[in-house]
Amino acid sequence: MTKGSSSAKIFPVAKDSKTVTINRKAYHDYYILESHEAGIVLKGSEIKSIRAGRVNLRDAYAKPENGELWLHNSHIASYDAARYNTHEPTRPRKLLLHRKEIDNLAGKVTQRGLTLMPLKLYIKNGVAKVELGVAKGKKLYDKREAIARREVERDIERQMKLRRR
Repeated sequence: MTKGSSSAKIFPVAKDSKTVTINRKAYHDYYILESHEAGIVLKGSEIKSIRAGRVNLRDAYAKPENGELWLHNSHIASYDAARYNTHEPTRPRKLLLHRKEIDNLAGKVTQRGLTLMPLKLYIKNGVAKVELGVAKGKKLYDKREAIARREVERDIERQMKLRRR
């Protein structure tokens, strides 16, 4: 990063990738300090549900356990065409990162009280990936301030649009 850039690093998504879902609640409830791309271990019926877009990351979070990173509370709907051996929709799923990245993220989560939130789920080169964000919770007044700022910007845009006519 350059000296004048902000501390938030948003991970660029490749051009040949398809975004399946975005966790809008995470952007509303948390400040995203940095992001990391992680692979995810899935069963066959899960990847088919993901390709169909039947995923919800709203209440999901990532948690380090025994030197591994796990995604909890992500809901991947069961695949209708799967036979008897389908998956449990909210089971914990292992995330794939390099050891140094896992140790770095685990240290941030335990020492500084930050949270790992899944921001996006997308398919890149035929493989499902999760964009994890290191997040810090917003206070209620921060959320109100953001909403008020958004409304002011909308009003300004409306006024500019009326003047252009």
